[in-house]
Amino acid sequence: MTGKTAVVSETGMPLGKRKRLSHFHKHKLQYLMLAPFVLLFTLFIVIPVLWSIGLSFSYYNMLQPARWVGLTNYELLFLEDDIFLTAVKNTLAFAVVTGPLSYFLSFFFAWIIHNLRFSNGFALAFYAPSITSSVALSVVWLYIFSGDRYGLINNLLIHNRLLERPIIWLGNPETMLYVVMFVSLWMSMGAGFLVFLAGLRNVPTDIYEAGAIDGIRSKFQEMRLLTLPMMKPQLLFGAVNAIVSSFAVFDIATVLTGMPSPNYAAHTIVAHLYDYAFIRFDLGYSSAIAVVLFLFTLTLGRICMRLLSSKDQ
Repeated sequence: MTGKTAVVSETGMPLGKRKRLSHFHKHKLQYLMLAPFVLLFTLFIVIPVLWSIGLSFSYYNMLQPARWVGLTNYELLFLEDDIFLTAVKNTLAFAVVTGPLSYFLSFFFAWIIHNLRFSNGFALAFYAPSITSSVALSVVWLYIFSGDRYGLINNLLIHNRLLERPIIWLGNPETMLYVVMFVSLWMSMGAGFLVFLAGLRNVPTDIYEAGAIDGIRSKFQEMRLLTLPMMKPQLLFGAVNAIVSSFAVFDIATVLTGMPSPNYAAHTIVAHLYDYAFIRFDLGYSSAIAVVLFLFTLTLGRICMRLLSSKDQ
Protein backbone atom coordinates (compact mmCIF):
# COMPACT_ATOMS: atom_id res chain seq x y z
CA MET A 1 0.00 0.00 0.00
CA THR A 2 1.41 3.33 -1.03
CA GLY A 3 0.55 6.94 -0.27
CA LYS A 4 0.87 9.28 2.69
CA THR A 5 -0.79 8.44 5.99
CA ALA A 6 -2.39 11.30 7.95
CA VAL A 7 -0.92 11.89 11.41
CA VAL A 8 -3.59 11.13 14.00
CA SER A 9 -3.61 12.43 17.56
CA GLU A 10 -4.51 10.41 20.64
CA THR A 11 -8.17 11.50 20.34
CA GLY A 12 -8.41 10.03 16.83
CA MET A 13 -8.61 13.48 15.17
CA PRO A 14 -6.10 14.37 12.41
CA LEU A 15 -3.31 16.51 13.84
CA GLY A 16 -3.70 19.28 11.23
CA LYS A 17 -7.41 19.68 11.92
CA ARG A 18 -6.75 19.72 15.65
CA LYS A 19 -4.19 22.52 15.21
CA ARG A 20 -6.67 24.57 13.16
CA LEU A 21 -9.36 24.17 15.84
CA SER A 22 -6.86 25.11 18.52
CA HIS A 23 -5.90 28.21 16.54
CA PHE A 24 -9.56 29.17 16.14
CA HIS A 25 -10.31 28.77 19.85
CA LYS A 26 -7.21 30.76 20.74
CA HIS A 27 -8.19 33.68 18.48
CA LYS A 28 -11.97 33.36 18.56
CA LEU A 29 -12.41 36.89 19.94
CA GLN A 30 -10.48 38.36 17.00
CA TYR A 31 -12.53 36.30 14.55
CA LEU A 32 -15.78 37.45 16.18
CA MET A 33 -14.70 41.09 15.94
CA LEU A 34 -13.72 40.58 12.31
CA ALA A 35 -16.97 38.79 11.41
CA PRO A 36 -19.18 41.92 10.88
CA PHE A 37 -16.68 43.43 8.44
CA VAL A 38 -16.28 40.15 6.55
CA LEU A 39 -20.06 39.75 6.36
CA LEU A 40 -20.68 43.29 5.12
CA PHE A 41 -17.71 43.17 2.72
CA THR A 42 -19.01 39.91 1.24
CA LEU A 43 -22.58 41.17 1.05
CA PHE A 44 -21.89 44.57 -0.51
CA ILE A 45 -18.60 44.06 -2.39
CA VAL A 46 -17.85 40.43 -3.25
CA ILE A 47 -21.39 39.35 -4.19
CA PRO A 48 -22.14 42.48 -6.33
CA VAL A 49 -18.82 42.09 -8.17
CA LEU A 50 -19.48 38.42 -8.93
CA TRP A 51 -23.09 39.22 -9.89
CA SER A 52 -21.90 41.98 -12.24
CA ILE A 53 -19.40 39.63 -13.87
CA GLY A 54 -22.14 37.07 -14.47
CA LEU A 55 -24.54 39.78 -15.71
CA SER A 56 -21.96 40.99 -18.25
CA PHE A 57 -22.55 37.78 -20.24
CA SER A 58 -26.29 38.44 -20.56
CA TYR A 59 -28.83 40.91 -21.90
CA TYR A 60 -30.87 42.43 -19.07
CA ASN A 61 -33.11 45.50 -19.24
CA MET A 62 -34.77 45.22 -15.78
CA LEU A 63 -38.15 44.48 -17.39
CA GLN A 64 -37.45 41.02 -18.76
CA PRO A 65 -35.50 38.10 -17.30
CA ALA A 66 -31.78 38.13 -18.07
CA ARG A 67 -30.94 36.32 -21.32
CA TRP A 68 -27.56 34.66 -21.83
CA VAL A 69 -25.63 36.17 -24.77
CA GLY A 70 -22.11 34.92 -24.05
CA LEU A 71 -19.30 37.23 -25.20
CA THR A 72 -21.58 39.41 -27.33
CA ASN A 73 -21.38 42.39 -24.97
CA TYR A 74 -17.58 42.32 -25.01
CA GLU A 75 -17.48 41.94 -28.80
CA LEU A 76 -19.72 44.96 -29.19
CA LEU A 77 -17.71 46.87 -26.63
CA PHE A 78 -14.31 46.50 -28.30
CA LEU A 79 -15.22 45.99 -31.96
CA GLU A 80 -18.25 48.22 -32.62
CA ASP A 81 -18.57 50.78 -29.83
CA ASP A 82 -16.41 53.70 -31.00
CA ILE A 83 -17.67 55.89 -28.16
CA PHE A 84 -16.36 53.39 -25.60
CA LEU A 85 -12.93 53.43 -27.26
CA THR A 86 -13.02 57.24 -27.07
CA ALA A 87 -13.95 56.97 -23.38
CA VAL A 88 -11.04 54.56 -22.79
CA LYS A 89 -8.64 56.94 -24.52
CA ASN A 90 -9.89 59.92 -22.49
CA THR A 91 -9.80 57.99 -19.22
CA LEU A 92 -6.28 56.67 -19.84
CA ALA A 93 -5.06 60.15 -20.74
CA PHE A 94 -6.75 61.49 -17.64
CA ALA A 95 -5.26 58.74 -15.44
CA VAL A 96 -1.74 59.13 -16.85
CA VAL A 97 -1.75 62.88 -16.15
CA THR A 98 -3.76 63.31 -12.95
CA GLY A 99 -2.89 60.03 -11.20
CA PRO A 100 0.90 60.50 -10.87
CA LEU A 101 0.61 64.28 -10.44
CA SER A 102 -1.96 63.94 -7.67
CA TYR A 103 0.19 61.29 -5.99
CA PHE A 104 3.45 63.22 -6.04
CA LEU A 105 1.93 66.61 -5.26
CA SER A 106 -0.01 65.17 -2.31
CA PHE A 107 3.22 63.81 -0.83
CA PHE A 108 5.17 66.98 -1.64
CA PHE A 109 2.67 69.31 0.04
CA ALA A 110 2.29 66.93 2.99
CA TRP A 111 6.06 66.93 3.44
CA ILE A 112 6.24 70.74 3.25
CA ILE A 113 3.35 71.31 5.67
CA HIS A 114 4.74 68.69 8.05
CA ASN A 115 7.90 70.79 8.42
CA LEU A 116 6.05 74.08 9.09
CA ARG A 117 5.37 75.50 12.53
CA PHE A 118 1.58 75.75 12.32
CA SER A 119 1.14 72.53 10.37
CA ASN A 120 -2.34 71.73 11.75
CA GLY A 121 -3.84 74.96 10.44
CA PHE A 122 -2.22 74.59 7.02
CA ALA A 123 -3.32 70.93 6.87
CA LEU A 124 -6.93 71.90 7.58
CA ALA A 125 -6.87 74.59 4.88
CA PHE A 126 -5.35 72.18 2.35
CA TYR A 127 -7.72 69.32 3.16
CA ALA A 128 -10.93 71.42 3.27
CA PRO A 129 -11.75 71.23 -0.49
CA SER A 130 -11.80 67.42 -0.41
CA ILE A 131 -14.65 67.32 2.14
CA THR A 132 -16.75 69.72 0.08
CA SER A 133 -19.21 68.35 -2.46
CA SER A 134 -17.58 68.00 -5.86
CA VAL A 135 -20.79 69.20 -7.52
CA ALA A 136 -20.82 72.38 -5.39
CA LEU A 137 -17.17 73.07 -6.18
CA SER A 138 -17.81 72.42 -9.87
CA VAL A 139 -20.30 75.30 -9.86
CA VAL A 140 -17.49 77.59 -8.70
CA TRP A 141 -15.24 76.30 -11.45
CA LEU A 142 -18.02 76.85 -13.99
CA TYR A 143 -17.82 80.56 -13.15
CA ILE A 144 -14.00 80.55 -13.28
CA PHE A 145 -13.94 78.88 -16.72
CA SER A 146 -17.05 80.56 -18.09
CA GLY A 147 -16.82 81.08 -21.85
CA ASP A 148 -17.98 84.72 -21.86
CA ARG A 149 -16.18 87.93 -20.95
CA TYR A 150 -17.41 87.70 -17.35
CA GLY A 151 -15.69 84.41 -16.66
CA LEU A 152 -12.88 84.92 -14.17
CA ILE A 153 -10.04 83.64 -16.37
CA ASN A 154 -11.30 85.24 -19.58
CA ASN A 155 -11.89 88.55 -17.80
CA LEU A 156 -8.40 88.47 -16.33
CA LEU A 157 -6.74 87.66 -19.66
CA ILE A 158 -8.76 90.24 -21.60
CA HIS A 159 -8.19 92.90 -18.94
CA ASN A 160 -4.41 92.35 -19.23
CA ARG A 161 -4.68 92.38 -23.05
CA LEU A 162 -3.51 88.81 -23.39
CA LEU A 163 -6.72 87.90 -25.27
CA GLU A 164 -8.86 89.75 -27.73
CA ARG A 165 -11.90 87.51 -27.44
CA PRO A 166 -13.01 85.06 -24.74
CA ILE A 167 -12.12 81.37 -24.95
CA ILE A 168 -14.96 78.87 -24.64
CA TRP A 169 -13.09 76.63 -22.21
CA LEU A 170 -15.86 74.13 -21.49
CA GLY A 171 -17.51 74.12 -24.93
CA ASN A 172 -14.43 73.55 -27.04
CA PRO A 173 -13.52 69.84 -27.49
CA GLU A 174 -9.84 70.82 -27.67
CA THR A 175 -9.73 72.41 -24.20
CA MET A 176 -12.47 70.81 -22.09
CA LEU A 177 -10.52 67.67 -21.14
CA TYR A 178 -7.60 69.76 -19.90
CA VAL A 179 -9.96 71.84 -17.77
CA VAL A 180 -11.46 68.70 -16.25
CA MET A 181 -7.95 67.39 -15.56
CA PHE A 182 -6.98 70.62 -13.81
CA VAL A 183 -10.10 70.77 -11.65
CA SER A 184 -9.92 67.08 -10.77
CA LEU A 185 -6.24 67.41 -9.85
CA TRP A 186 -7.03 70.33 -7.54
CA MET A 187 -9.85 68.40 -5.86
CA SER A 188 -8.16 64.99 -5.61
CA MET A 189 -5.12 65.76 -3.47
CA GLY A 190 -6.95 65.97 -0.13
CA ALA A 191 -7.30 62.27 0.77
CA GLY A 192 -3.79 61.33 -0.32
CA PHE A 193 -2.39 64.39 1.43
CA LEU A 194 -4.00 63.38 4.73
CA VAL A 195 -2.65 59.81 4.49
CA PHE A 196 0.86 61.02 3.71
CA LEU A 197 0.76 63.59 6.51
CA ALA A 198 -0.26 60.88 8.98
CA GLY A 199 2.57 58.69 7.73
CA LEU A 200 5.10 61.50 8.12
CA ARG A 201 3.99 62.13 11.68
CA ASN A 202 4.29 58.44 12.55
CA VAL A 203 7.96 58.22 11.58
CA PRO A 204 9.95 57.95 14.84
CA THR A 205 12.06 61.06 15.54
CA ASP A 206 15.00 59.00 16.84
CA ILE A 207 15.54 57.71 13.30
CA TYR A 208 16.31 61.26 12.16
CA GLU A 209 18.63 61.72 15.13
CA ALA A 210 20.48 58.55 14.21
CA GLY A 211 20.62 59.69 10.59
CA ALA A 212 22.14 63.03 11.62
CA ILE A 213 24.84 61.14 13.54
CA ASP A 214 25.54 59.02 10.45
CA GLY A 215 26.09 62.10 8.30
CA ILE A 216 22.67 63.03 6.86
CA ARG A 217 22.51 66.81 6.70
CA SER A 218 19.73 67.94 4.33
CA LYS A 219 15.96 67.45 4.42
CA PHE A 220 16.03 65.83 0.98
CA GLN A 221 18.52 63.22 2.17
CA GLU A 222 16.25 62.52 5.16
CA MET A 223 13.26 62.10 2.86
CA ARG A 224 15.05 59.80 0.41
CA LEU A 225 17.00 57.64 2.86
CA LEU A 226 14.81 57.61 5.97
CA THR A 227 11.26 58.88 5.39
CA LEU A 228 10.29 57.05 2.20
CA PRO A 229 11.41 53.57 3.38
CA MET A 230 9.41 54.05 6.60
CA MET A 231 6.26 55.11 4.72
CA LYS A 232 5.76 52.20 2.34
CA PRO A 233 2.25 51.32 3.67
CA GLN A 234 1.08 54.93 3.24
CA LEU A 235 2.75 55.19 -0.16
CA LEU A 236 1.00 52.01 -1.29
CA PHE A 237 -2.40 53.20 -0.05
CA GLY A 238 -1.90 56.59 -1.71
CA ALA A 239 -0.96 54.95 -5.02
CA VAL A 240 -4.00 52.66 -5.06
CA ASN A 241 -6.24 55.56 -4.06
CA ALA A 242 -4.82 57.75 -6.84
CA ILE A 243 -5.41 55.00 -9.41
CA VAL A 244 -9.00 54.40 -8.36
CA SER A 245 -9.77 58.14 -8.24
CA SER A 246 -8.28 58.82 -11.67
CA PHE A 247 -10.21 55.98 -13.32
CA ALA A 248 -13.47 56.82 -11.51
CA VAL A 249 -13.79 60.42 -12.70
CA PHE A 250 -17.42 61.16 -13.58
CA ASP A 251 -19.31 63.80 -11.61
CA ILE A 252 -16.81 66.62 -12.18
CA ALA A 253 -16.64 65.92 -15.92
CA THR A 254 -20.42 65.75 -16.34
CA VAL A 255 -21.10 68.91 -14.34
CA LEU A 256 -18.46 70.91 -16.21
CA THR A 257 -18.96 69.61 -19.75
CA GLY A 258 -22.42 68.00 -19.78
CA MET A 259 -23.63 64.48 -20.39
CA PRO A 260 -22.50 63.65 -23.01
CA SER A 261 -19.78 66.23 -23.62
CA PRO A 262 -19.45 67.84 -27.10
CA ASN A 263 -17.93 65.32 -29.51
CA TYR A 264 -17.44 63.08 -26.46
CA ALA A 265 -14.20 64.98 -25.82
CA ALA A 266 -14.47 64.54 -22.02
CA HIS A 267 -16.42 61.28 -22.05
CA THR A 268 -15.04 58.74 -19.55
CA ILE A 269 -15.55 55.03 -18.89
CA VAL A 270 -17.73 55.71 -15.85
CA ALA A 271 -19.84 58.16 -17.86
CA HIS A 272 -20.30 55.48 -20.53
CA LEU A 273 -21.27 52.98 -17.83
CA TYR A 274 -23.77 55.45 -16.36
CA ASP A 275 -25.26 56.09 -19.80
CA TYR A 276 -26.03 52.43 -20.46
CA ALA A 277 -27.00 51.55 -16.87
CA PHE A 278 -29.28 54.43 -15.85
CA ILE A 279 -30.33 56.08 -19.13
CA ARG A 280 -30.64 53.15 -21.56
CA PHE A 281 -31.19 50.47 -18.84
CA ASP A 282 -28.98 47.95 -20.63
CA LEU A 283 -27.52 46.46 -17.48
CA GLY A 284 -25.77 43.56 -19.19
CA TYR A 285 -23.77 45.89 -21.42
CA SER A 286 -23.05 48.30 -18.56
CA SER A 287 -21.84 45.35 -16.46
CA ALA A 288 -19.36 44.49 -19.22
CA ILE A 289 -18.07 48.08 -19.04
CA ALA A 290 -17.80 47.76 -15.26
CA VAL A 291 -15.81 44.52 -15.57
CA VAL A 292 -13.34 46.16 -17.97
CA LEU A 293 -12.93 49.10 -15.59
CA PHE A 294 -12.46 46.67 -12.69
CA LEU A 295 -9.72 44.82 -14.57
CA PHE A 296 -7.96 48.11 -15.38
CA THR A 297 -7.85 49.23 -11.75
CA LEU A 298 -7.07 45.73 -10.44
CA THR A 299 -4.08 45.33 -12.77
CA LEU A 300 -2.60 48.72 -11.96
CA GLY A 301 -3.27 48.20 -8.25
CA ARG A 302 -1.40 44.89 -8.30
CA ILE A 303 1.54 46.56 -10.05
CA CYS A 304 1.66 49.23 -7.34
CA MET A 305 1.46 46.60 -4.62
CA ARG A 306 4.37 44.72 -6.15
CA LEU A 307 6.46 47.90 -6.41
CA LEU A 308 5.69 49.44 -3.03
CA SER A 309 4.96 46.54 -0.69
CA SER A 310 7.66 44.69 1.21
CA LYS A 311 7.78 41.38 3.04
CA ASP A 312 8.75 42.97 6.32
CA GLN A 313 5.69 45.27 6.45
